[in-house]
Amino acid sequence: MSKTDAAVAADLALAGLEFLERIMEKLRGPLPPLRGAASCLPEHGRFDSDPVDVDAPDMPARVNEDWWRMATEFGLFDAGGEFLVGVDYRDPGAVDGEYGWARVRLARTWDLAAGGSEALRGYFGAHFTDRYVPEFAMISLDQRVLLNTTIWGNGTVSTIVIRPDRL
Repeated sequence: MSKTDAAVAADLALAGLEFLERIMEKLRGPLPPLRGAASCLPEHGRFDSDPVDVDAPDMPARVNEDWWRMATEFGLFDAGGEFLVGVDYRDPGAVDGEYGWARVRLARTWDLAAGGSEALRGYFGAHFTDRYVPEFAMISLDQRVLLNTTIWGNGTVSTIVIRPDRL
């Protein structure tokens, strides 16, 4: 049994994301074969924000600012401001993930880095801090842009964009 769309919508709303629909089809996206966002190199169209320490007092603000700058600069949003966010639709007690996408748009106010959405929470951050640390993947509807906000092994968080046609 997977989470209902209403449950996913309520969770994403905490971060200021308006849920539009569930997308369960496999997406191609801009990643080269056998590569994840973190293993892509500049020659694959990788662009990075500056890393922020997970315990920095201004971490949420800096992550949100970097995410917004990169999302607008690299074309995450379609003409209606819509994009896809990766979501695990499994019930909390389930063992195996049920990964898919949610088509969303930003609400008037949003806070991806500290809004408290479980879908956007990075559990690897618990190795470094007790605070909420974001980790999530987003892709443009045309699948040309991937944004991945991720937690690194040195206790920092940053946003990566993969956009091969910007080389």
